[in-house]
Amino acid sequence: MLLVVVGLGLSAGGALGYLWFGPMFHPARTAYVYIDADDTADTVYHKLYQAGGCSSLRLTGLKWMARYRGYEDGVRTGRYAIRPGENAYHVLSRLMRGYQEPVDVVIGSVRTLDKLVRNAARQLMTDSAGLARVLADSAQVATWGYDKRTLPALFIPNTYEMWWNVSAEDFFRRMRQEHERFWSPERRAKAQELGLTPTEVATLASIVEEETNAADEKPVVAGLYLNRLRRGMPLQADPTVRFAVGDFGRQRVTYADLAIESPYNTYLHPGLPPGPIRVATPEGLDAVLDYARHDYLYMCAKEDFSGRHNFASNYADHLRNARRYQQALNKRKIFQ
Repeated sequence: MLLVVVGLGLSAGGALGYLWFGPMFHPARTAYVYIDADDTADTVYHKLYQAGGCSSLRLTGLKWMARYRGYEDGVRTGRYAIRPGENAYHVLSRLMRGYQEPVDVVIGSVRTLDKLVRNAARQLMTDSAGLARVLADSAQVATWGYDKRTLPALFIPNTYEMWWNVSAEDFFRRMRQEHERFWSPERRAKAQELGLTPTEVATLASIVEEETNAADEKPVVAGLYLNRLRRGMPLQADPTVRFAVGDFGRQRVTYADLAIESPYNTYLHPGLPPGPIRVATPEGLDAVLDYARHDYLYMCAKEDFSGRHNFASNYADHLRNARRYQQALNKRKIFQ
């Protein structure tokens, strides 16, 4: 009888050991489970079952281990990896210790901070309302050295590794760290030589990037606007007028648009506008810092609608360029 009992015990122990330590998860490739603040142990088990390709019996074994180890008393949020051939013990240990995998968060060059917040929220556990709430705190933003108009200069578009469950506060702390990393002593020295602050460089870069998508044109456009600033000429940048109007889609800026009273209307107000009209890319920022030296003061979109520009050093040549473009717009019946 004793041998039977011992045999049954060993069999039970062996079965339990197999359930806990034998290969349990069989996804085709590494899978990820996202555990958010609303999850319970039961919803986590369901997510593991769906992502991990395990059997119901094996999942039961994991549940027993989880209860034995107290997992159900402290579910931790995050993004967790499940690799082919892993066992219940290793996966559960990661969940309990919070050993999560980072996500690649893409911060893009967008025109509004609302869009930046929505894009970031789609990639993180933190919702857009939580991110927007931090940005709406003017006192907090002021401690960073920005206001509502200059805040787009904080962000440096790139792909960043972050924890999926990063808090809104830590997200913006990371953005400030990346800003400081980008603005190295060398770049700050270049900005100082131009007589501009990093925020002013970002403002000019945002205009340059609205003017052209051509990488080789960006330093040329930057040099043109710097020439105008140095001569005390208004920038007369159409993108700033489109920003003031609230319509970036229009191809033709009208005389009525040019008369709109706005601090962003660079036809009416000399110097730079109060802040960036979009989040400038690193390439755009460097195009300003490493601008092309030339004597151009005027630019006009090419009449072939290639997105490129004709440049001129005097107004007479500019008028000829502008006339060709206006005729091309008329021919295509584009009036705004």
